[in-house]
Amino acid sequence: MEKTGSKTKVKGYAALDARSDLVPFSFERRALGKKDIFIEILYCGVCHSDLHQVKNEWGGSMFPMVPGHEIIGKVTHIGASVKKFKVGDIAGVGCMVDSCRACSSCKEHEEQFCKEGCTWTYGSPDKISQGVTYGGYSTEIVVDEDFALHISKKLDPAATAPLLCAGITTYSPLKHWKAGPGKKVGIYGLGGLGHMALKFARSFGAHVVQFTTSENKIDDAKRLGAHEVILSTSKGQMDAHMESFDLILDTVSAPHDANILLSLLKRNGSLVTVGVPSDAFKVMAFSLIRNRRSFSGSLIGGIKETQEMLDYCAEKNITSDIELIDMKDINDAYKRLLKSDVKYRFVIDIASLKK
Repeated sequence: MEKTGSKTKVKGYAALDARSDLVPFSFERRALGKKDIFIEILYCGVCHSDLHQVKNEWGGSMFPMVPGHEIIGKVTHIGASVKKFKVGDIAGVGCMVDSCRACSSCKEHEEQFCKEGCTWTYGSPDKISQGVTYGGYSTEIVVDEDFALHISKKLDPAATAPLLCAGITTYSPLKHWKAGPGKKVGIYGLGGLGHMALKFARSFGAHVVQFTTSENKIDDAKRLGAHEVILSTSKGQMDAHMESFDLILDTVSAPHDANILLSLLKRNGSLVTVGVPSDAFKVMAFSLIRNRRSFSGSLIGGIKETQEMLDYCAEKNITSDIELIDMKDINDAYKRLLKSDVKYRFVIDIASLKK
């Protein structure tokens, strides 16, 4: 860490455009404000949305881009008015670092739906610095204390990092749609999001059914908490569960047919997507009006709910299954991510960036 005036020069890795690999990149973090905390980043999870953003698959990506929104680190400095954190605390930063704080969504602790648009942790216009936000593939970060999370010492920090996105992305809809005892809940996809959804749904007391395209994942799905496993490539296995689910959480980012999943819902059942395929869903009207089914979506969770989720994980000893990598291996990790060759979340050891 090198101080430049009142700002801080830090190291990171960035995508310079949508066609190139990530490369070493130095930049400055803003000066510490009165309500800011300065975090030495220890670990950062690798989310599939990082890959989408780096490749500009959703459009609107801003380069150079330093990805990363599953951040765990140690508080090393605090602003004069900070009340929620002290030096030495372990803190987390998720997908957001600011919002308008005045709209109905923000007042109801759902900042992710801010009517003015929240400030994302990376690749977003930064109204404080007047630049662009840079994420957790870096050595330090400065963030307003209101958008930082307390991390329990009970939790392994590396395995906790993915909770800041994969965790809250699945916890929030499972709570909202009341997954619990007496409910049959399906989890479509067993990756970074899916394996967290499976752990949460089981811990909530639901009867959990995991969908997978791979026979090799059946035993793992049961280890992670599935009561049953369905090979989604088997018409017979799928037909055996027609009109039987209360809720299906769709975590898959690859193109797929939502109508097949809708046909598995019972009356008043809900299909909720948290994956973001690049292709649009094509939903038949009869897939919805039969049995009065619902097709919905969910986007991470607010800061209050994210803290609730982290506290719940500390109580229940729930973390992500991870593979720890060095920063220099990020481009290979992206290639493996495209092939679903990870169980179940890559996490970058940021100490490797400081060598």
